[in-house]
Formats: sequence, structure tokens, C-alpha cells
Amino acid sequence: MNDTAAIARRQRLTGIALMCAAVAGFSCIDATGKYLLHSMHPLQVVWARYAGAFVLALLFMNPVTKPGMLVTRRPWLQIGRAALLFGSTGLNFFALQYLQLDEALSILFSTPFLVAVLCGPILGEWVGWRRWIAIGVGFVGVLLVARPGFGGLHPAALLSFGGAICYALYSISTRVLARSDSSETTLFYSNLLGAVAMLPVVPFVWSTPQDWFIVLLMVAIGAFGSIGHYLLIRAHRLAPASTLAPFIYTQLVWTTTWGFVVFGDVPHHWTIVGGLIVVGSGLYLLYRERKVGKPAADGRPTAD
Repeated sequence: MNDTAAIARRQRLTGIALMCAAVAGFSCIDATGKYLLHSMHPLQVVWARYAGAFVLALLFMNPVTKPGMLVTRRPWLQIGRAALLFGSTGLNFFALQYLQLDEALSILFSTPFLVAVLCGPILGEWVGWRRWIAIGVGFVGVLLVARPGFGGLHPAALLSFGGAICYALYSISTRVLARSDSSETTLFYSNLLGAVAMLPVVPFVWSTPQDWFIVLLMVAIGAFGSIGHYLLIRAHRLAPASTLAPFIYTQLVWTTTWGFVVFGDVPHHWTIVGGLIVVGSGLYLLYRERKVGKPAADGRPTAD
């Protein structure tokens, strides 16, 4: 049992590391997308993200290199999950036309609460009181970053919140699919649906890139999408969704950095304070995983 517990803890910690790497990639998607929005329609940015991801992933993971990759045991759930990701991506890019990166991300950070609430009844992965407190403390840090009520946010914030709801359901469905389908299969259908859905739309909003740097960014946003979501899928194969969800907070560090480097958005002192609280919350959750993240006698992780 000790060996089993050690393996379970190691898997959960590996899943957390993959989750942190995934959200670092997602911050690159947001920064690249916001930059591209200066020269093209949001729907064209969505198309670039999905078309690039689909083509690049297909070069390395296809039915030839991965026989049986197209076979899924839950086709409707694959379609639903892909649609949720597509909706979250589209809503986020439209919101980024009007919101700063840290504003949009702060709203997205409501996702861990939504996941924690839904994971119990849907997946049977109940969140313990210590993790609830850590999630709450992390969200307080997020509120310090966003400072709602002090100047207010643009109405586009509602789009970001809609994206957060889609993303929470997407995270839960990712965990469910990890039990039956391979990571490559899930990634393939995620990219396929978005790429196909945008094909009839993009000709009506198309704007020809004026230089090769823009073309490079259009390719890069697809690469960030494929790599980030592949890491996310792998993470959900190793750890419960409720365990991984709070580590979306680490994206704040990357997003604030990109906002300053790329767009000149100087972090407010409250952003720094809130960021430190967020990081502290994440470190505490990591400590709890190392300290008491042991499976019960029935093999399921205990609540903490």
C-alpha cells in the first residue's frame, strides 16, 4: 500500500507540473491572440489558432504514426468537449479586444471554483475544506488584481465569464475522457472540430497578413494551442480535475509578464500583491499534495 500511495502522489505531482506548463502555453495563446487582434478579425484569430494546431499536431500524431487514433469510445462527449473549448476560445478572443490580459485572466480564474463545485456531483471527486480555503485565498488574490468596483470592467467581461463556464465544463469532460480515450485521440478531435467549424466563416472576415511576422504568429498560436492542450490532457490522466484546477492561478505570473513585455501594461502594485497571494496559495496546495495526497483504501484520493 505504501508503494501504491507513493506512486499515486508522484502521479498527482507530475499532473500538477504538466498543468502549470499547460497554462504557461495558454498565456502565450492569449498574448499572441491579442497582438493579432490589432490586424485581423477575432474570428480569423480563432481560425489561425485551430487550423495551425490541427495541421501541426497531425504532422506528429496521425492515423499512420498512431494506429487507432481516430477510434473513440465516447464520440458525443468528444464533440461536446471540443465545442466547449471552441466556445471558450471564441468568447475569450472577442473579450480581449476590450480587456487587458490580466483583466480577462482574472475573470477566467473563477474556473477553479466552478470545477470544484461540479466535480463532486459529476465525477465523485469531492474537495476537502483545506483545498476550499486555499482556492478561496487564491481567488482573493485574483480580486486584488481585478479590483472589481474600482473603475469597473468593460461589459466584455461577461464574455470572459461565459468563457470561464465553458472552460470549467471542458476541464471536467477532459477528466472523463481521460478514463477511456487516449490523449492523442482527444487532442485530435479538439482541433478538428474548431478547424472545420471555422472553414465556412473565415472567408467572410479574412484579412491578408501584411508581413511574415504576422504569418509566423498565426502559426505560433496554433503550436501553443496544440502543446498546451496536449499537456492539459496528460495532466488530467494523472490527477483529479479538482486537484489541477487551482493551478490555473499560476497563469497570472506569465500573463502579467507578457502584458508588460509585449503591450507595455505596467502591473499595478495591487497586481503584484495579488500575484504573491496567488502564488502562495498554489505553493500551499502543492505542499498539501506532497504531505497528505494519499489514496484511501479503495484507491480514490482522500479529501483534504
